[in-house]
Amino acid sequence: MISLDPRPAGALALPLSPLTLGTSGWSPRSTVDNDATAALAADWAAGRLGTNVIDSSNIYGDSHSEEVIGRALAGTVGAGLIVQTKLDRDLATNDFSASQMERSLQQSLDRLGLPRVDVLFLHDPENVGFESVMRPGGAVDALVAMRDRGVAGAIGISGGPVSMMRQFVDTGIFDVLINHNRFTLVDRSATSLYQAARDRRMIVQNAAPFGAGILTGDPRFAGTYAYGPIRPQTQTAVDAASRIAAEAGIPLAALALQFSLRHPLIDTTVVGLRTRERFDETVAHAQIHVPDAVWAELDAIAPSSDIGVDAA
Repeated sequence: MISLDPRPAGALALPLSPLTLGTSGWSPRSTVDNDATAALAADWAAGRLGTNVIDSSNIYGDSHSEEVIGRALAGTVGAGLIVQTKLDRDLATNDFSASQMERSLQQSLDRLGLPRVDVLFLHDPENVGFESVMRPGGAVDALVAMRDRGVAGAIGISGGPVSMMRQFVDTGIFDVLINHNRFTLVDRSATSLYQAARDRRMIVQNAAPFGAGILTGDPRFAGTYAYGPIRPQTQTAVDAASRIAAEAGIPLAALALQFSLRHPLIDTTVVGLRTRERFDETVAHAQIHVPDAVWAELDAIAPSSDIGVDAA
């Protein structure tokens, strides 16, 4: 059984629950979805979920995500709740300039109805490259200035490719790291990245523990991993993990979730959820007892850390 109570994380000792409510899927697809996400956001804002962190972005759900959170908060963040969002490029022009970061921030604060956020990330810098966002007067300088003037309590870097994320970690500028799809039951390629961040006392947030769906066991995601076709080595590991889960009588999704929740390199795991029913199922999966022997089997079938989404 894994506790979901908040615990101090990183040099900032920010109290984070091990499970973070991810909102990347909160798009206005239908009235049913709108009602379900609004209800989930309201439960979070009222402290009824037992999970104190919510993660969003300027562009999630065509900005619908931040709007839903803003309506739930109604301009006030309750005691112990932590709101984090991300600065985004202009999707039409790929503008990742300092001025675009300022526009992104203001749009987010307006939608959230807040004067500041607890954690503010630079989002997906791989779209323009490390040197571009790090140049003097660029996006990273703008992010640091936002922290300095108090509109962000902590600043972070959020992206995919491990080698580029390591460059950002090694600057020593950031308080928080988010990486996705690279630290799961079947992909350990972010191990050295997370260790480097932990060595700097950064907060480490692991996103997409289900590899974008395949590790939920849902057949709709068969043949895919991390939003693309699955690699043969990864498929072999998925097949082996599925067999181990079936033999142990434990849902594959529970094993994938607990792998991240229990790992000493990870402070919180970001899981995208749209309904209270799915949230409650996720919490139930976190509470399932998994014998040590099952974890040993899963470790034995995991690919080496040089095989993952970014491998050539």
